[in-house]
Amino acid sequence: MSVSRKIVRSIVLVAGLVVVLVILSNIWIILATRSNVYDSIDRVPHKKVGLVLGTTNKLRTGEQNPYFAERINTAADLYSQGKIEHFILSGDNNTVYYNEPAKMKEALMGKGIPKEAITLDFAGFRTLDSVVRCKEVFGQDEIIIITQQFHSYRALFIGDYYGLDAVAIAASNAPFPSSIRVTLREFIARPMAIIDLYILKTPPKFLGKKEII
Repeated sequence: MSVSRKIVRSIVLVAGLVVVLVILSNIWIILATRSNVYDSIDRVPHKKVGLVLGTTNKLRTGEQNPYFAERINTAADLYSQGKIEHFILSGDNNTVYYNEPAKMKEALMGKGIPKEAITLDFAGFRTLDSVVRCKEVFGQDEIIIITQQFHSYRALFIGDYYGLDAVAIAASNAPFPSSIRVTLREFIARPMAIIDLYILKTPPKFLGKKEII
């Protein structure tokens, strides 16, 4: 066998192994967390605090991001039905022009949520940061995570690793084809979460002082 063929064969084998590991990682995370993902607010157990995971409020086209809108709608419904008493709004605030927590606060207050029921987490740069900071900075051991279903598995998996008693409520998904694009991205993010937790032991980018709710 020529050297070039050996190289190609090795590349194919490595690529195949990577694909298998990615698939197995996704299966592990989904099976480990799916029993704690709810699609009905009526069935969600009461928790004091809801963690709303951030996303941009606007698409590049200038239109409202449906993922943002549905997370806000679901959060407001949880509050109005007495399922939660307080929100942690966690997202990216990397520049003065981009502030996910502030936009979420503005949207929730527009739905009648009092500002006293809202705490902003400006250092939720990644899902890992948001979940870990919820426990380590804001002192929460039991939470409801509010995001889309495809995202909730990874958030719960991270929470379980850090000893959080968490459930998730699945906000409505965006219509096709946007949902396909983000689902594929999440397919890759799940094995990366396993690497962060079990291999690299990646900490949050920033913790800072405690702000117990």
